[in-house]
Parts: sequence; structure tokens; C-alpha cells
Amino acid sequence: MTSTARTITLALDSGDIDLAFSVDERGKGRPFLLLHGGGGPQTVAGFAGFLADQRPARVITPVHPGFGGTTRPDWLTDVPTLAQVYVRLLDELGLSDVTVVGNSIGGWIAAEMALLGSDRISSVVLVNAAGIHVPGHPVADPFTLTPAELSALSFHDVEKFRIDPSTFSDEQRAAAVANRAALQVYSGPHAMADPTLRERLAKVPHPVLVAWGESDQVTDTTYGLAYADAIPGARFELLLRTGHMPQIETPEQLLTAVWDFADVQAANRPNG
Repeated sequence: MTSTARTITLALDSGDIDLAFSVDERGKGRPFLLLHGGGGPQTVAGFAGFLADQRPARVITPVHPGFGGTTRPDWLTDVPTLAQVYVRLLDELGLSDVTVVGNSIGGWIAAEMALLGSDRISSVVLVNAAGIHVPGHPVADPFTLTPAELSALSFHDVEKFRIDPSTFSDEQRAAAVANRAALQVYSGPHAMADPTLRERLAKVPHPVLVAWGESDQVTDTTYGLAYADAIPGARFELLLRTGHMPQIETPEQLLTAVWDFADVQAANRPNG
């Protein structure tokens, strides 16, 4: 079985939302919620398939509302509320022992999900996450950079993975514009960071792995270490020869880190 696209209507205190997501059940096993970054759902689609193909994993990949041609309701304007949407999704799907994996702003969402304390979540993996404020080490502002400049900051092997917008189809160009607009709404007024998040992370109850591409210049290694230091008991793992999106650049390395961490947490649970 390959990936299946679905849409579900979720009821929250703020209102109802139609959420698009994909499920890849080739692995049929442990559930993973995979949260994409500002580049859109295509930045994690390949890794979702790779994880489901290589391990006994059921991989759920939502599309952040406003990305990928989806609709964002007016009340959904920040990352903490988006985190509530995804915890509600886990409830609706009746999942348990979920490993949440988020890259970039997806990592920020995963961090906010961890703070909600859902007993459906067993562990969280932050992959080059945004969201905290680290003096002297700001997140590169994607709204002031050209695609070429952002690409140069994002990859270890820039020439191999460089993004060239001139090759985009009209549909891809329109999607990129919409994705950028949605990202700007979610990122808020503080350039991809919430000044309160770093302190609040001291209350995260779940096991957390902070996995970081050593060559990332969007959120650098010092920023990643600060993320890990803010979370009680968090483990930091440096990913070699990779940048801001290890799931694209070195998927095998990220797969090993994610799976081994989830495996250890499963073994450590009372019924593991």
C-alpha cells in the first residue's frame, strides 16, 4: 500500500477545520506524525515514503492549512493553535505511542505539541527546528532572502540541492507564493520565533531528540544546542554533512536517528 490522501473535519474551540493529510501504511507498525517546514509538504513526502518502506511505521503527514493549495481559516494564525489542531487529529485517528517528527517550523509545531502533554505522544524529534529566540543566533529570515539565497543557507551540498525557481511550472510558482504567505502568518511578528517558547520548554513531559544538520545556516548548531538545553533530558544528535533539511539531503542518516530514538523510548515504556 502506498500513500493515501485524506481530509478530515476537526472541531476545536476556535472553530471547525478541514485538514488534509496523507497516510502511508506500508510499514503497518508504529505511528509517526511528520510535520513539514516552510517549503511545503513536498519537503517531507519523500522521507515519509522512505520511513514507511524501510521500517514498520505508519506515517501520517498533514498539510499545514494554507500550504499546498489548502485553506486556512481566519482564526488559525499561530503555531500554538496549529499544535492544538494536530493533537486533535491524533485524538480523531485514535492513535497512541505516536512519535512526532517536525522539521523547521514543523519542529516548532512539534515543540508546542509536546507542551500540550497529550498521552497519545510517546516521543518528539525536533529536526533543525525554528521557534525559540537565541541571542546572537537568529533564525534566517526567509522573507528577506531570495530562493537562491535561502537555498545556499539550507544545504551542505548546495550545488546538488539548489532550488531554481526559474524551472517551476505556473502551478508550482503559485503554490510557492501561497506557502510563503501561510508561513508568514504562522511565523508571527518575531521572525520565526516566539520569545516565550524557550522558557516554556522546561515543562515538556515527553522524551525529546534534537537532531541537527551540522551545516545548517538557517538555524545554526548553537541554536540547536540551545533548543536541547531548554528541554529537560533532551538528547542532541549532530547529523554530519547535512544542512537544514536532513530528510532531503541525508535521509538514511535521519531515518537511523529517528527510528533508534523511537525504539529506545518504546523499550523504556512499562509495556514496551
